[in-house]
Amino acid sequence: MTTDARSDASPSDEAPDHPSGPASDDPSRTLVLRGPLPDVPQRRRVPARLLIVAWVVTLMAAVLVLVTTVTWSALTASADAGVDRALTQETAEFREFAAVGVDPTTGEPFTDVSALIRVHLERQYPDEAEILFGWVATDSGRIRQGQEPPFDVSADPALVAEVLDSPHARGTLDTPAGPMEWEKIHVLPPAGREGAEGWFVTGYFTERGAAEIADTTRTVALVSLVGLLAASTAAWWVAGSILTPVRLVRQAAAEITEEDLTRRIEVSGRDDIAALAEQFNHMLDRLEGAFLDQRRFLDDAGHELRTPITIVRGHLELMGDDPGERREVVRLVTDELDRMARIVEELLLLAKVQRPDFLRAEEVSLAELTSDIDAKARQLGDRDWRLESVAEGTAALDPQRVTQAVVQLAANAVRHTGPGATLRVGSSVSGPDVLFWVSDHGPGIPPEEHGRIFERFARGGSARADRGSGLGLAIVRAIAEAHHGRVDLRSAPGAGSTFTLVIPLGREHV
Repeated sequence: MTTDARSDASPSDEAPDHPSGPASDDPSRTLVLRGPLPDVPQRRRVPARLLIVAWVVTLMAAVLVLVTTVTWSALTASADAGVDRALTQETAEFREFAAVGVDPTTGEPFTDVSALIRVHLERQYPDEAEILFGWVATDSGRIRQGQEPPFDVSADPALVAEVLDSPHARGTLDTPAGPMEWEKIHVLPPAGREGAEGWFVTGYFTERGAAEIADTTRTVALVSLVGLLAASTAAWWVAGSILTPVRLVRQAAAEITEEDLTRRIEVSGRDDIAALAEQFNHMLDRLEGAFLDQRRFLDDAGHELRTPITIVRGHLELMGDDPGERREVVRLVTDELDRMARIVEELLLLAKVQRPDFLRAEEVSLAELTSDIDAKARQLGDRDWRLESVAEGTAALDPQRVTQAVVQLAANAVRHTGPGATLRVGSSVSGPDVLFWVSDHGPGIPPEEHGRIFERFARGGSARADRGSGLGLAIVRAIAEAHHGRVDLRSAPGAGSTFTLVIPLGREHV
């Protein structure tokens, strides 16, 4: 209740004997009746639980949007680089072929542009998204070989004219199958000969790659949204759990009176800020795990393709004229190319799903497998290669995976030894296991690093450090464990190293 400034005056002041007169005209003497206290306006408070969840959701949404954007940008840049490499490679191959200027079948020099382009195209195997064709200023005009592209640009005179009339050597063309990146080369007749000029055109359709990038981005966005919803629910529950002691304290404070001061609240656990920071750190850990998996894929791809390319190049450079030798080289090179194709295919598929058929076991001759491994290892470097032992009999295993593992061990030995160093390769059967080993006299590995070097991205100490990705030995161990085997290491500083791949012989173990 409220009164005016004179509310404590005597009754005579409040009720004068003369109601009319000067006193009644004085506002300071006006009677104000007592009444209830007016309600004090309360500010609308936002619950702390809602604020915490709102901040968590906002921060996560920003990070996930950034992740999605960065993923899209990285995939787009990678696709553009792949198209550029494909165009550059095809152009370089044709330039090299034209520079030689000799028909590989007849051994005679080319006499006209049409024959040059036709023979080159007959030896090409374009990608599904590629088109290779030639255009000669004759009645025949169009020359195209290979599988059917998404759209046969060479059969459309208007599109061909747009490409050939362009002043640029590379550009983009809109086709019914979507955009096509192209690169062309002006081909002149051989020196000293007359004839029609021509063009060699390489095209790459980017619609499929763009669609795959869009699908991947949508998947990342959908997973991010689901993760955001799950994290929001968890944050709401966690915030409520964390703020429960605070709410109990507030309720207890409201109930405490002058008559009861013994009420106490037992609070256990961490403070809400520390708990919120811990939950946010878990979110960042999950995001970091997702980027590490993407980098591992790129590192694995680059690491695994480098060694077979070296082997193929070495065999082709050293191939002689002996038919038997050429047949053997062709067999080895074809085997390596098949293995490269399988590596690329599996890595691309593993980016989407975890394939159960990592191994393709078959009954393999151990002697033939060891001989192939030794032949491929010798192409890795100028070393004193020695084949110590060759296992006899057969075993149920994946020959390409075993070759991949042992050649990787050989590549490691080459990196850590100098020219002319002795490297030993061999195989043997020991009880229920078959052993494949690579031995060197390099700097060796300290005992404390024997286990760590088989981890992903791990590198040895200064004695064996290199600029590799750190995935080689991890891949070797993965292949061994997929065969239900293991990798043994016997090494000491200054005494060299021997890596042994131990694989069970029986089919039932694979």
